[in-house]
Amino acid sequence: MKLIQVDAFTTKPFTGNPAGVCFLSETIPDSDMLKIAKERNPPETAFLHKNDMGYNLPRFTPNPKQK
Repeated sequence: MKLIQVDAFTTKPFTGNPAGVCFLSETIPDSDMLKIAKERNPPETAFLHKNDMGYNLPRFTPNPKQK
């Protein structure tokens, strides 16, 4: 698993919205993805995983009840 932080919606470093991106070689349970999102704590963390149809990209926030 590789995890990086990106600045979304900007072309300048250290501006925009911080977001986590986690590259997965295999699927992991939603509960584990939520734990990773909470530990990293950006506004949103995406989990990229290749499957037979293309790519899967579930996203999690540190507080799922927050809209």
